[in-house]
Amino acid sequence: MTSRKDVQEDTRIPRIAADLNAPRVLVLNASYEPLHVTSAKRAITLVQYGVAEILEDSADVVRSPSTVMCVPSVIRLRRYVRRPRVHPVPFNRRNVLRRDTFTCQYCGSAEELTLDHVMPRSRGGRHTWENVTTACRACNQRKGNRTPEEAAMPLRTRPRAPTFGVYAHGQFAHWQPQWSRYLGG
Repeated sequence: MTSRKDVQEDTRIPRIAADLNAPRVLVLNASYEPLHVTSAKRAITLVQYGVAEILEDSADVVRSPSTVMCVPSVIRLRRYVRRPRVHPVPFNRRNVLRRDTFTCQYCGSAEELTLDHVMPRSRGGRHTWENVTTACRACNQRKGNRTPEEAAMPLRTRPRAPTFGVYAHGQFAHWQPQWSRYLGG
């Protein structure tokens, strides 16, 4: 016996992609490493020329007079592309909070979040990925102008520069839930 939900899923009409330039296709390297997010138009072009293969389809379709094609959600390049050494994730407040999953790295709170320098700037600390962490207002004031060791406030995780996968998972995973398998965030 089929349920009403099964019937509804079988008769679902795919959505026609309205804007092919909207960035919503995850591009993976040949090694399955996330490279970037591109437009559906660019992804379809890469697939048609044989540069990439489709790993996941989205619910959208593209129609032409002669064909109907599902818009890819995840594509993988057939040849390995070397990534530049320059770190692609911009250093800013939002990305630091995203890296630390919007929680204080001292107590685990998610209220009144600020940025804290592990080694205070007044003592020579730099404003870099490896020295800035998320802290709630109370922990930041309690730590003050001391290091975590001096304040007896150990960090839950050592701050480091995030990879593109972590960055993309935080920024784009809500767009396409099937991306989380490839982003590893």
